Amino acid sequence: MVDSPGRITLWGIEVFMAAADERSISAAAKRLGASPSAVSQQLTNLEGAVGATLLQRNARPVRLTPAGEIMKRHAQVILNEATQARAELAMSDLSMLTRFRLGMIEDFEADVTPRLLTHMADELRGCQFLLETGASHYLYDLLDQRTLDVIVAADLGAGSDWAEVHALLREGFVAAVPKGAIDQGGDVLRQLKRLPLVQYTQRHYMGRLVSAHLTRQNLTLRHRFEIDSYHATLALVGQGSGWSILPPLALMRAQRFADQIDVMELPFEPLSRTISLMARKDILGEMPAQVAATLRPILQERIVTPAIAAHPFLADRLTLL
Repeated sequence: MVDSPGRITLWGIEVFMAAADERSISAAAKRLGASPSAVSQQLTNLEGAVGATLLQRNARPVRLTPAGEIMKRHAQVILNEATQARAELAMSDLSMLTRFRLGMIEDFEADVTPRLLTHMADELRGCQFLLETGASHYLYDLLDQRTLDVIVAADLGAGSDWAEVHALLREGFVAAVPKGAIDQGGDVLRQLKRLPLVQYTQRHYMGRLVSAHLTRQNLTLRHRFEIDSYHATLALVGQGSGWSILPPLALMRAQRFADQIDVMELPFEPLSRTISLMARKDILGEMPAQVAATLRPILQERIVTPAIAAHPFLADRLTLL
């Protein structure tokens, strides 16, 4: 069915907001999972319905017209109301929820995310689930852009003015070193300084967090590798190419390297991060809190209990919140 060009549709408004945010028709299409031609047609329909040009589509990047600036303010209110209406209907009868857009950090993709989705699918039988997996900063951007309803990610300390936050898990970072390379009864830091650091990429929040912590400790550690993969990092450590600073979740995702590495406390000031569930404030009612409550026992079973069993010293460094 083709939308009438004389009608303002919710889909047309979503397309307009995506184009306004992305400043690109192709980027908006990618974000929405639509074709560029479909996006252009929806924009044409909306402009016909409101009787004004909203975007200068020939500009690079695409720019809002004065009418587009006005429309954007009203469009945001409309989308917020639509989202809230869906959430309130879902709260009154969960069977009425038809779509749930969830973002999860990659750390949970194998053990936690499938369990959560299976549980929610049993509760919400008529609901379509859209899952986005990625780095925390990427998921934050999608939540800010209203492309996702809920995300589970490292708490970046941002968005406090527009996001509600449900803390789930606090984890202390550890040192992963080649098997037998470090005498833990000796000067661990001095021994580690002789090995290159396999550094997690600073393009991601976690890498910047570690780097900033080392700076605060006045530590300069030589490194040859900057990696964005837990598996690649621990493979290098296991082969004796260096050591790394990682959260326990990394160890749980790359367990096949467990017999090639030793895991120990950091030989300097502790470092930790918090994993939280986040949603936009005052939009989804009680749903974010309910999803967080569903997640906590899954995290206990799939992450916390096995991690502490493998590395008992994590008992006071890996805790549910």
